[in-house]
Formats: sequence, C-alpha cells, structure tokens
Amino acid sequence: MDSEQIQKMNQWLQSRITMKQADDTIKIEFDEPGAEDFYAQGFDEETVQRTLKSSWWGEMATDIVETPDFAEPNDSAEQILKYARDLVVEYVGKRLYPY
Repeated sequence: MDSEQIQKMNQWLQSRITMKQADDTIKIEFDEPGAEDFYAQGFDEETVQRTLKSSWWGEMATDIVETPDFAEPNDSAEQILKYARDLVVEYVGKRLYPY
C-alpha cells in the first residue's frame, strides 16, 4: 500500500467520524465500514484483508468512540472530534505503512 492509498484511506475513514453534542455531553460516532464499503472506495482485496481482519481494527474503532472519555475537561468539542480523527492516522499509518 503506497502513501497515496494510505492518505486516501485516512481521509475516507476520518469522514466517517462524526460528533453529536447535547448539553455538556459529547458523543463520537464511527460509521464503521465493511468490506463492501472498502471495495466501493477502490481499495484492493489485500488492503481490505490487512485492515478489517487485523487485530488493531476493533481497537481503533473502540478508541475512536471512547475519545470523549479521555479528553480533558476544558477541551472543546471540535478538539475532541479532531482527537478522534487523529486516531485513524495513528492506527493506519503505524499498521499499513510502508507496506
């Protein structure tokens, strides 16, 4: 997987992370893609398998939605959303690059 494909995956996965805010509660949601979603984005079989079948995928999805639990009390909602999206870059970059 080259750096262009990794960037494409990062951007696509980050776009699937959204935030809902009600009163003082911030909820992060990850519209977790399945294999067909990856194929629809043009990713090949090897990439799909190395991503969805990996041990880190579920951990990443959990960390994303639990981001508000680890944020500082004075972090803004936008910062928390950014932290959640940054997790994608960390996980994908560390696990799929430089393959």
